[in-house]
Amino acid sequence: MFLATIENRSKRDGASRYRVKIRVAGTPTQTATFPTLAEARRWAHIREGAIRERRYFQTTEAARHTLADLIDRYRREVLPGKSPSTQINQTLHLAWWRQQLGARLLSEVTPACLSECRDLLSETRAPATVNGYLAALSHAFTTAVTEWQWLEDSPLRRVRRPREPQGRVRFLSDEERERLLKACQAGSNRYLYPIVVLALSTGARKQELLRITWPDVDLHRARILLQHTKNGERRALPLAGRALEEIQQLAPVRRLDTPLVFPRADGRRPIDIRPAWVRALREAGISDFRFHDLRHSAASYLAMTGASLAEIAEVLGHKTLSMVQRYAHLSETHISGVVARMNAAIFRL
Repeated sequence: MFLATIENRSKRDGASRYRVKIRVAGTPTQTATFPTLAEARRWAHIREGAIRERRYFQTTEAARHTLADLIDRYRREVLPGKSPSTQINQTLHLAWWRQQLGARLLSEVTPACLSECRDLLSETRAPATVNGYLAALSHAFTTAVTEWQWLEDSPLRRVRRPREPQGRVRFLSDEERERLLKACQAGSNRYLYPIVVLALSTGARKQELLRITWPDVDLHRARILLQHTKNGERRALPLAGRALEEIQQLAPVRRLDTPLVFPRADGRRPIDIRPAWVRALREAGISDFRFHDLRHSAASYLAMTGASLAEIAEVLGHKTLSMVQRYAHLSETHISGVVARMNAAIFRL
């Protein structure tokens, strides 16, 4: 990675001087001269340690560009390819980093200063939010490493992320579910009931459901193709039972002036269901429940009816199992059954 050499140079008066050279690939050679060999070796040791900890010039590009340069280029070239919600969140997060450290050269952005910023965020924000800020900057650094060659490595790789508490799992009991569905059906908003049924049946997010258009609906194959998801990837929602019936009933009376399945009065945007949703919760006598908890309810029902964590993740559109581990305890009976069947087969019980 680097090579330090020490040269003994004699002056005209016979005194010795020790010149140190440190060569690092892709950066200017660093030199210094000392009156004693011990001082020369000490300087070389300190400077080499700084290089190991990424505190000195990593590449010539790291010494030419500031963090603001990196963030501006990332927002210009990379962010437009992400989903609208991700663009909004990461624009906010990256603007904060730009304000805090934007004037620093990339060679000066160290794990230590990033840790200080993390601690500053933690004073006023929850761990999950802090991790969102770190994730936005981390991907920008990764892009600078892998595509632009502005850095040899991301300094955030050595910054610890705050530990997040286990995710909330609030799902409707059988009695609560029936009361809520009756309240939604009795309300004046004709779209609230089918939207809630779809959320419980498919585990889709509210915004994913509200943005559905009729071209996305395939009644022959009993599915809806979500074009706008949180992670920016398309996802198919299988339709079955009551959810399929509700879409089939809406299709013949759909509005022809808008492609939206759940439009507001002018047809330009999706309907706002919040007022009707709040009234339905009140009429059903349900407290401490958010619309997003319908997604938790769907996942919980899947777990309790024998779905594996991998299957739940696929239904919800999660790329990893980490987000669905919170439902693992609900599938204990299913797991016990699997183990019991395996033991019965191998031991012939």
